[in-house]
Amino acid sequence: MRNLTLLLFAVVTSITALAQNVILKPESDITVIPVNEKKQLVVKAFDNDGNELKGGDFRYFAVQLKGVAKNMIFSKGLDVDSVGMADATAVGEYDVMVIRVPEKGEDFARIMHKVRVVNQEVAEISATGHPDPIYAGTIATLNVVVKDKSGTVVENPEVAAISSNSEVLEVDNLYNVFALKPGKATVTFKTGELISKLELEVLDNPVADIKIEVDQTTARTGDVLSFYCSLTDKAGKKISDIPIQYTVQGVASEPGSGSAATILGNRFVAEKAGTYVVTASTGGISSSKAIKVVDRGIAREVNLKGHGSVSDQHTSDLWVWEGIDGKDYAVTGTWGSNGKAYFWDVTDPTSITKIDSVQVDARTVNDVKISEDGRTCVISREGASNRKNGIIIIDVSNPRDVKILAEYTDRLTGGVHNLFIYKNHVYALSNSERYEIINIENPKKPKRVGQFVLENSAKSIHDVWIVDGIAYSSNWADGVAMVDVGNGVAGGTPEKPVEIARAHIFGDANHAAFPYHSKETGKKYIIAGDEIFPLAAMESTNFEEVFIPAGYLHFIDITDPENPMEVARYEVPEAGSHNYWVEDDMLYIGYYNGGLRVVDISGDLMGDLYKQGREIASYKPYDPKGFVPNSPFVWGAQPHKGHIFFSDFNSGLWSVQVEPIVPQDTKIETR
Repeated sequence: MRNLTLLLFAVVTSITALAQNVILKPESDITVIPVNEKKQLVVKAFDNDGNELKGGDFRYFAVQLKGVAKNMIFSKGLDVDSVGMADATAVGEYDVMVIRVPEKGEDFARIMHKVRVVNQEVAEISATGHPDPIYAGTIATLNVVVKDKSGTVVENPEVAAISSNSEVLEVDNLYNVFALKPGKATVTFKTGELISKLELEVLDNPVADIKIEVDQTTARTGDVLSFYCSLTDKAGKKISDIPIQYTVQGVASEPGSGSAATILGNRFVAEKAGTYVVTASTGGISSSKAIKVVDRGIAREVNLKGHGSVSDQHTSDLWVWEGIDGKDYAVTGTWGSNGKAYFWDVTDPTSITKIDSVQVDARTVNDVKISEDGRTCVISREGASNRKNGIIIIDVSNPRDVKILAEYTDRLTGGVHNLFIYKNHVYALSNSERYEIINIENPKKPKRVGQFVLENSAKSIHDVWIVDGIAYSSNWADGVAMVDVGNGVAGGTPEKPVEIARAHIFGDANHAAFPYHSKETGKKYIIAGDEIFPLAAMESTNFEEVFIPAGYLHFIDITDPENPMEVARYEVPEAGSHNYWVEDDMLYIGYYNGGLRVVDISGDLMGDLYKQGREIASYKPYDPKGFVPNSPFVWGAQPHKGHIFFSDFNSGLWSVQVEPIVPQDTKIETR
C-alpha cells in the first residue's frame, strides 16, 4: 500500500542518523519485471565489515522521481507490499525506497532501489478511429494500438505505416491520413513480425463554399471563443458531417513574445494579446476570420491587514467561521510538534488575536474543521504517543473558552491526516486507506456509521471534501472519486456511500480536490491539485530547510460525470500547489513557496490559465521572526467577508485584502 507523501516524509524525518553502521544492498542493481507479473525484491542489511545482519523491520515504498529536482510521487504502476513483493501493473521506471528499522544498537538505514517494468512480447496491432467515409482534401488521424501478450498497450511503439496507393492517400509517421483524391487504398502497419492492414476509401468532397462564424471578434486573453462553419455544395444546398480543419496564425502585440494562441477543434484561446487569424478548411476550400485579443487586465494589488504569529512551531491548516455570537474566529493546527491547535479572534482582520488553545496527545494536528452551525470543531491527530490517534471533538460555542467533548479513535489508530464535517457527520481519513464516517449529532458520543474505500490493492487517499451530498476524495494515482453520501443521485447515504464516477488526472499525484460550478457557463469542474516533494525533502532530517515542491492545479470538466475531461491547468513556475478554495468565480490557492495566489476562473476554461493572465493577485508572507525566518510556505487560503485568510507553514495565520477592480479603458466589442 502506498502511503501519503507527508506520512512517508514523517517516517523518514524521524530517522536521527542514516546508515552509520548499517548498509543496505539489493540483490541486483536494477530489478526488471515484465508487466502484469510479480517479483520478490530482495534487500539485505550488512555491517561495515560486510557481515549480513539478521532481523530488522524492512519497509518498502514504490515511487517515481521526476524532473531535475527529483520530485517524488507515489507510483501508479508498481505496488510493493510490506515484505517486498512487487506487483508490476504499468510499464515504466520506478524507485523503491527501502527503510530498515534497526535492532537494538543499530542505526536506521535507507536505500533507493531501481525497478524497471517492461512490456511482454508484442502480440497484437490494430488501427481505428478514422471517419467513415473519408472525403478528399481532409485529414484523418488513425489510432494505432499495439498490445503485448498480457494485453497491455505498448507505449510509443515503432510502427511503419505504408499506403498502397499514394495518389489516393498518404500516411505520415504520426498516422495522419491525407486524403488526396477519390479512390481506394490499403494501409499496412508493421511492427516487428506483426502486420495489420486497413482498407480505406476516399470519396469526392462535395463542399463548394465554406463560411466561418464567431460570436465576437475581440476577446481578452483567456477567453474561449467557439467558431462555427456553414458548408454548401455547388447547388447551394447545406452540407453537414464533413470534417473541418481549424488552424490559427498570428502575432502577439508584445515584441519578441511570439504567437501564443491555440485552437482545439473549433475552440480558440490566446495566452498573449495580439491579432490572430482562424482559418477553417476542407477539400481545398477555406474561410478565415480575424480576432483581436487584448490583455485580460485584471491584476490588482494586495494589502496586508494582519498577522497572527506562530514562531515556535510549524502551522498546518486553518478554518475561519462566524461564531454564534456574530463575531469572526479562526482555528489553526500545528505540524511536527506537540499537538496544539490555536483559536483566534479575527473579527478585526488588522488585529488577529490568539484567544485560546488546546493541546492533545499528538505530534501533528494536520486538519481543523468547524461544523456548519459554528458550535463544534473537529481536529485530526497524527503521531500520538499511545498510537491511538483518531480525532478530537471540541465545543467552540465560546471560542475564548473551548472545551474538549470527546476523543474518537475506533478504526483511526493509523492516524488521521484530513477530515471533513458535513451535516453532523465527520468524514475522517484512516491510515491513508479510506474515510470513516462518524455521526456526531451528539458530539459527546460519536458513533461510526459507515466507510468508503477504493476497491484496489494499492489504494491510497489524502483528502476528502463534500458539497451537496457528494464527497470528492483525492486518491493520489487513482485520481478523484466522486461518491454519493446523501445527494441521492446514486442512492448513497452516510451509512452506504455509493461511488458515482472517477476522474483521473495527468501526473498521478492528486492531493486535494475542490468542486466548482460555473453559473455563467453551466459547466461543472473538479479542481484537482498535485503535491510533489523533491527527494531532498525526503532525505532531510528536519523540515527547517527551504524546499521547492512541484505540482499544479488540474481543471477537470465533469459536466458529464461519466466522461470527465481535463481541459485546463494553473501552474506557477518553480512552485508547488497545496490547498485552495473557490468563491464567486475566484480561486484562492495556498501555493507553498509560491505564496498566496488569487485567480479568475470565470467563463469557459481551456489551456494554461497562468500564461493567459488570469492571475489577479499574489502575496508572499515574509516574517523575520518566523519558525523558519523569511521563508513563505503557504498551506491554505480561505476567503471570509471580503478578506483572505491563509496559514503559512513557517509563520502562522495571515489576513490580506485585494484592492477593488479598477475600471478598464478597453471594451470588448461584439459582432
